[in-house]
Amino acid sequence: MKYHLITLGCQMNISDSERVSAVLEKMGYQKTDNEEEANILGILACSVRQKPIDKVYNKIARWNRWKNKRNLITFVSGCVLPADKEKFLKTFDFIFPMSELAAFPDMIREYGIVTPAGLKAPQPVMPKNEHIVDLWHIQPKYQSTYEAFVPIQNGCDKFCTFCAVPYTRGREVSRPSGEILEEVRHLVNQGYKSITLLGQNVNSYGLDKNGEEITFAELLRLIGEYGKQSGQEFWVYFTSPHPQDMTREVIEVVASYNCLAKQIHLPMQSGDERVLIKMNRRHSMDKYRKIVADIRELIPQATLFTDIIVGFTSESEPEFQNTVAAMHEFKFNMAYIAMYSPRPGAASYRWENEVQQDEKKRRFHELSEVMKIHTREYNQSLLSKTLRILVNGTDRKTGFSTGLTEGKISVRLDRRYDSLNGQIVDVKITGVADFSVSGEKVQTPALPKNERELVREK
Repeated sequence: MKYHLITLGCQMNISDSERVSAVLEKMGYQKTDNEEEANILGILACSVRQKPIDKVYNKIARWNRWKNKRNLITFVSGCVLPADKEKFLKTFDFIFPMSELAAFPDMIREYGIVTPAGLKAPQPVMPKNEHIVDLWHIQPKYQSTYEAFVPIQNGCDKFCTFCAVPYTRGREVSRPSGEILEEVRHLVNQGYKSITLLGQNVNSYGLDKNGEEITFAELLRLIGEYGKQSGQEFWVYFTSPHPQDMTREVIEVVASYNCLAKQIHLPMQSGDERVLIKMNRRHSMDKYRKIVADIRELIPQATLFTDIIVGFTSESEPEFQNTVAAMHEFKFNMAYIAMYSPRPGAASYRWENEVQQDEKKRRFHELSEVMKIHTREYNQSLLSKTLRILVNGTDRKTGFSTGLTEGKISVRLDRRYDSLNGQIVDVKITGVADFSVSGEKVQTPALPKNERELVREK
């Protein structure tokens, strides 16, 4: 028996998919990349934007046609809004929140294929998260042997007006710090080199526990201390923080430990004060500016990534130009730019969408061109420098190896090094592009003859 799993959306869904795979394989299913030979077909959906949801509809229409010829079980989970869930109930055999993944084997064993009618029930406005700890207790089947995601929190209490996450994942719930530290230690002991702490708002970690759990800064400090004691080289990232909860203490901790990667992802969303208020972002540009100043002061070598939405409801051209100005001011190393799309459940869904699609596209391209100016300028500063990179794959066009610097700048090597995949090596930067650099591996210098003899004697 085989299963095929499609994962859409963010890194949290990728992390969740590793636990879905673990459950299915414990049931005796084997993973296949060919959906046509699978007995179970599943999707981890993402209702945050319409495009991933459209992909879900296209897939299930195809899969249901196959049911005329063979027995299949289909399921959908992940980030699913109530409005999308109602529609999926009519087409999938199973639909369940990730918090109920542990019960999936019992559903199949006790009830066979559950019909949509049997599953249908009034949907709450806010999903409940009381069983999310059951999900975290499932040992994931990691997709990589050197890069891993570690969830530390689920849900969000911020209620940004453009965002559907509180309605797909519920309110904030923090994972016990002991479990997080245990998973990080296990990964490091297994030789993992890149570990990303995941949450919808990681720097509000522990706040839902009313003083019974440590803070995010304290969690990072404990990880940093373990990294120092382990003697291992690895990089720990986190995503995503919210500017409202970002403290100088967090930045100080990142600056203090080698294993805490010098890369900060700090979503800005807009550079205009009125738009930020309408988005319910709960931070001003002055607050954001102060955080960036702290990063530049305490971690001058850090790269800075962000998220930006263009064409938010009623965003005027002068307001958009404030975002352009902020892009020039902060000189981000990467900006994930999205054209605003209304999502059912989010507050802005009820507002008239005043910015036309063509205008959104124009703003998207203008902001992308601004980003190129600063990414190339930064990449140019790396020329002739020797950097540590994690080799992580192969370039599709050239067939040469690729990797990422500690600051997550993409690097293409001058040849293929299959044996180095998953290793951190020294690379001298020899070329520059808009969003990447290229380089050559620095060869470890040979020891002089007398030193070789000393090593041999030892």
